[in-house]
Amino acid sequence: MSRIGKRPIEIPDKVTVTINGSHVAVKGPKGQLERVLPSQVSVEQEDKVVRVLRKDESRLSRQRHGLSRTLVANMVEGVSKGYEKRLEIQGVGYRAQVQGTKLILNVGYSKPVEVDPPEGIQLTLGEKNTEVIVSGINKEIVGNVAAKIRAIRPPEVYKGKGIRYKGEFVRRKAGKAGKK
Repeated sequence: MSRIGKRPIEIPDKVTVTINGSHVAVKGPKGQLERVLPSQVSVEQEDKVVRVLRKDESRLSRQRHGLSRTLVANMVEGVSKGYEKRLEIQGVGYRAQVQGTKLILNVGYSKPVEVDPPEGIQLTLGEKNTEVIVSGINKEIVGNVAAKIRAIRPPEVYKGKGIRYKGEFVRRKAGKAGKK
């Protein structure tokens, strides 16, 4: 039995949920998101609570139950609060800058790397030019863009140089002959 799937989703003020069969649309102060849920689950709304229910007890519908509930909950949270991922750039001479909507990274390659974000995603810099903030209302796209930026120069295990998530621990290796 899915414990996550059984939990109801509380709808905050200023957020409206529209259900049309398996199509769910959520509209809030930050924007609007839509998604078609799998046919094995159904969605019901009562006042300010949304519930995701299984249509039967098959293995596939049990698998989709918790996933569908989490997807709807992420949509509700995204249009009300939004999501953000923070990345740190470490390394001598490594830095980032924003020109318009594009992010330009100088991370040790012969030319700067330009990142053009998809629609609905904002790329900004933190207090220093070594912190990048990826923000938006769709959790999936925010995570994907942050992962693509990190993949441009993943953290290196010997010196720790590269792009990492804020707070990410990178295990360091000893150099040649066990140098410290």
